[in-house]
Amino acid sequence: MLAAAEISFHPATALILGGIVAGILRGRYASAVMVIAPILGLWLVSTMEVGATSTMVLFGQEIINAEVDRQAILFGYLFHIAALVAGLYAFHLRDPWQLSTGLLYAATAVGVAFAGDLISLFLWWEGLAITSVFQIWGRKTKRAEQSGFRYLFFHVSSGLLLLAGIVFRYHAVGGPEAFAMVSLTEALEGGDLGATLILLAIGIKAAFPGLHVWLTDGYAEATPTGPVFLCAFTTKCAVCMLARLFPGADVLLLVGGLMAFFPIFYAVIENDLRRVLCYSKINQIGFMVVGVGIGTELAIDGAVAHAFTHVIYKGLLFMSMGAVLFRTGEIRGSELGGLYKSMPWTTGFCIIGAASISAFPLFSGFVSKSLIMVEAAREGHLFLWLVLLFAAAGVVEHAGIKIPYFAFFSKDSGLRPKEAPLNMLLAMGLSSFLCIFLGCNPQWLYQLLPNYGGGYHPYDATHVVNQTLLLFFSILAVACLKLKKIYPPEVRSVNLDIDFIYRKAGRLFLCSMSTFWNGLNEKAHAFFVGGVSGKFSAFTADGPGIMAKWLSQPLQRLGFYPGKSDEETEADLEQQATTGIHPIGLTALFGILFLLGFLFLAR
Repeated sequence: MLAAAEISFHPATALILGGIVAGILRGRYASAVMVIAPILGLWLVSTMEVGATSTMVLFGQEIINAEVDRQAILFGYLFHIAALVAGLYAFHLRDPWQLSTGLLYAATAVGVAFAGDLISLFLWWEGLAITSVFQIWGRKTKRAEQSGFRYLFFHVSSGLLLLAGIVFRYHAVGGPEAFAMVSLTEALEGGDLGATLILLAIGIKAAFPGLHVWLTDGYAEATPTGPVFLCAFTTKCAVCMLARLFPGADVLLLVGGLMAFFPIFYAVIENDLRRVLCYSKINQIGFMVVGVGIGTELAIDGAVAHAFTHVIYKGLLFMSMGAVLFRTGEIRGSELGGLYKSMPWTTGFCIIGAASISAFPLFSGFVSKSLIMVEAAREGHLFLWLVLLFAAAGVVEHAGIKIPYFAFFSKDSGLRPKEAPLNMLLAMGLSSFLCIFLGCNPQWLYQLLPNYGGGYHPYDATHVVNQTLLLFFSILAVACLKLKKIYPPEVRSVNLDIDFIYRKAGRLFLCSMSTFWNGLNEKAHAFFVGGVSGKFSAFTADGPGIMAKWLSQPLQRLGFYPGKSDEETEADLEQQATTGIHPIGLTALFGILFLLGFLFLAR
């Protein structure tokens, strides 16, 4: 066992080394590392003792790059299990970038879970963005490329907000205490700007309402294996940090309630089944955010427990849809159906995932979601409890029924693909086992929780009967809607989310800025060329012409003179070089302004 005071190896060591090795090796050897590294990492986490720390000096500042407590250990187990399942599922891949960054992505998640101060958190936080985007770009389509850049925009913005929040905290508090990993709830409710920025940074990765579109956009355009990695780490790191930094924050009750509520309506009409799972994911994170907002020990345990079970059953659902996409090349509900005939194992595993997310008794969702629901009622949040009850019923419809029904049953699409590859079936089988094991043995999970589950027992008669009735009436409602032909049909469609607003606004902004800068450039060009450069060239030979050409070419490369090909531009420059008139425009303007500013400040 390791000494309680010091950690010999960081908990993410095995995954980091595995990621490096997987990027060097090729073929099955690299794939084998995807399985071996998480197993070694699990063993390393099991040797950690509560209270142990690891420090390092960075830029003269001592930071705590790892600190062990019960919550960190639980997420350490979770992230290594998720990496193991995802590595097994992706065993057939031969793309070193996806394999290597997949393990490094898991490593950064472990780093976030064990971060001992805000500086360490920031470093691992940025690592999440850089390593995860390759699971989207790995699909190598134009839509995936564009989606990956939008994904990066959100996550780099999250990192910048986190850094700004840390700086403001330092100016407000001062000293090492400013970087301490302590509750910021009181500071947030007192109007502290640093705490607000940190919450907003975490909110982006948690997919708060209005900041959620990176999730539905990115996950749906990722590779068949990509969402299995993506759904396990980023949002759960956000939940981990919310539980650590903002327990009991009242604003999270409102935010979590909205997250649990609004995705239901998008999921009902969505045709892309992986996008349906993305909205379902936001819905489930809403339950966790509510648990953190309630802030009691049992509610925090509920949020953490639900994060644990959610990674496993949502990963299972993404794996089943990834297998369908891998074998058929199709993921739209309107084009699928009847796949149970040729993919029976995948169908069965998908049904287990659907039962788990619907919180059927004896499945994992039943033993975690109930902690949050019960505590919301106990603490007197009646309206919020009703919202969560409605959200729980909505989950049964869009994830418990819609996903398996339209993918594997519904109509006969005529598709007869092969069953999923053996490695995919093994990964789905392992996740299915965990879903049932946790549902039947909840105390195994509760003893890992920060507060040991508060002695809660999910299988009391009241809870079992209430949940069974909820499931029965939810299924009955869907059946009635289908019989009355009111239920929204699966049709080829594109649903517009809130990203429609900022995409249009962004294009308008770029167009207006392009018009402004191009206009300014033309006026500056006319002034310097017709006024200064033109007159000066009358007294000299080709010196100003050569200099002007040298200054103008970088502008052309940056697009300040659009509408001409490189060949046409080069011909124009050659012609202008003989006349002494050159498009130096903004280069000269900014150069002169810079020199004037420098001379003024130097005084």
